[in-house]
Amino acid sequence: MTIVNTRRKWMLVNRRNCLSTLFVFAAALPCSGADTQNTELVSKADFEPVDKKRDRTVPIRVYFTDQKKAVPVVLFSHGLGGSRDGNPYLGNRWAKEGFIAVFIQHHGSDRDVMKDVPLREKFSALKDAASLKSSLDRLSDVSFVIDQLEQWNQTKEHPLFQKMDLQHIGLSGHSFGAVTTLGVAGQRRIIGPAFDEKRIDAFLAMSPQPGKGLSPEKSLAGIERPMLCMTGTNDNSPIDPTVTPEVRQLVYKALPDGDKYHLVFDGGNHYTFSDAAGILRRGRNPNHHPAIETISVKFWKAYLSDDKAAKKWLQSESPMSDGTLQPADVWRWK
Repeated sequence: MTIVNTRRKWMLVNRRNCLSTLFVFAAALPCSGADTQNTELVSKADFEPVDKKRDRTVPIRVYFTDQKKAVPVVLFSHGLGGSRDGNPYLGNRWAKEGFIAVFIQHHGSDRDVMKDVPLREKFSALKDAASLKSSLDRLSDVSFVIDQLEQWNQTKEHPLFQKMDLQHIGLSGHSFGAVTTLGVAGQRRIIGPAFDEKRIDAFLAMSPQPGKGLSPEKSLAGIERPMLCMTGTNDNSPIDPTVTPEVRQLVYKALPDGDKYHLVFDGGNHYTFSDAAGILRRGRNPNHHPAIETISVKFWKAYLSDDKAAKKWLQSESPMSDGTLQPADVWRWK
């Protein structure tokens, strides 16, 4: 059954359901492939490594080119109900710009949580998947994937043999993936020590949220490494009404000074950063995806490739003055 037919069935059976329920369900469906760039130079490969310690498979999709030397690696963590298939526009662009992009799929909070679930229960299934266990599993997934990449980088028979510069790694994520990104960067929790994956050099959080229990200042004070936050003025949470666009902006405000950046798209919503199609694609500002690509590439080049010109561009009004962003958008750094 196609995505379009699935959505039509959902609408016919659940006309009386709230729009937010449709919104989340549709977003979690596999993407239709919104990336329209020329990707003929980019290869992609899927792998299914198994973490034997946790008896857990962590599927990944890797975007790469036939580069002649090892290049930095950028990891991506999907949002609630997503998969490694999502956000191909970023995977393709990052690969073409000289990075290996590794998109991680997290079982327990991926698209499978809605598999074989009655339509009327899919929204609840998604909410239930946003659990503490899922959050902790995701953090361990990231470290396991890096372990696996290190092994593959030394395995002659593997397609990624000696292609990766694993001394320079970035981590990005959207929504629940941004929760993962902040957690891996060292965000404090009420219970237990902070998780701190020291092999990662820089972080990009799209639609971040400060979490609950501790104040943003207390939970985020220990994040010293470079961090880029992206959100929008309409970036509400589809599952938690307390996470408003204003709350998402508290993340940047609470981060300590030094190599921190903040982008707020005027009119940007929660799906501005995704490849979601159909109803969620309507009204998407055509300037947003190109801006996300440009700014993220500058960020990775600055902090994974030691590109001083890219860092100078980030720490200036250039994103506003050169047309990358629109006049009503917000660009800040500290």
